[in-house]
Amino acid sequence: MIKKILGRFLKYGTLISTYCLIACVLLQIFARFFLPNTPPWTEEASRLFFIYAIAFSAGLALKDGAYVHLDVFYEKLNPKIQRAVLTAVRLLTLILFALMAYYALIFTKNGIIETSPSIPMSMAVSFFSMFILAASVSYYAYLELKKTLK
Repeated sequence: MIKKILGRFLKYGTLISTYCLIACVLLQIFARFFLPNTPPWTEEASRLFFIYAIAFSAGLALKDGAYVHLDVFYEKLNPKIQRAVLTAVRLLTLILFALMAYYALIFTKNGIIETSPSIPMSMAVSFFSMFILAASVSYYAYLELKKTLK
């Protein structure tokens, strides 16, 4: 149930962020060619949407095995060592991103009082993307580790 809800949340978050990124860039292009001035907020908004698109899609990429990995050396190992390497990689990924999620929350809390340079919003909105990325990768790394250990 959680896996399905999280997957949908990340999928729709990725789609919405990407569509908003495209809209901001198209507005920027239109304004540069046809308006006297480009809206100053479009550059920062497009950067924010790009960051969120990456944050939402990182966990999904781990779930689907879309990250690049080197099979050349891995395939030459015997199956017992392959399993140990896979377990170690997944465990280290889980630990690293769980730590990142913890510190991303602290970082987000610290960003509440800061405001964005061109968009009047709290920087916590931008910083929260790191938590989404780290938490989703941690969750899917945990599921992969659990699958490996069975």
